[in-house]
Amino acid sequence: MRKVLYIFGLLSDTDVEWMSKVGTARTLTDQTVLIREGERLDRLYILVDGHMQVAIAGIGIVAELGSGEMLGEMSIVDSSPTSATVTAKGPVKLLELSKAALEVRFAEDAGFGMRFFRALTVLLADRMRGTIKRMKFGEAAGLDSDEFLEDELEEGLLDSVSLAGDRFSRLMRILSGASVA
Repeated sequence: MRKVLYIFGLLSDTDVEWMSKVGTARTLTDQTVLIREGERLDRLYILVDGHMQVAIAGIGIVAELGSGEMLGEMSIVDSSPTSATVTAKGPVKLLELSKAALEVRFAEDAGFGMRFFRALTVLLADRMRGTIKRMKFGEAAGLDSDEFLEDELEEGLLDSVSLAGDRFSRLMRILSGASVA
């Protein structure tokens, strides 16, 4: 859940509102494959509720993702085939954003593009650090870990954690059909 606080902390209220209006709410049942390794993907997903397993052919399950995670984010950056298969582990709620809609928004609102790609960069950097740490030392602490490093958080991100939690909660309410105050 901590990752969504970083991501939504870098976005504005308007950004999250736009995402909730343009995105499509999806519900998956247990064992539904969302992303297949080696296929091209033209959308991004935000895991709103539930858990997903990430598996790589020849290796097996490499991660379990929870609420607030982004999936398919690398496909927004480039058009290479996906690097893993992502499967629902129990019931899952997602927000789906098409690459085409995102690209239109980037062209119309450069500020949104900057905030979005900054959030995406923070997410990808965290995943890369976790991978490197696991390769070197075994266990890794990432944004979703309870382990804190002395210099782990940028001061600007700390200031926006409360806003980010509110934004994600609002997105969850919108996707569930509840009224938003």
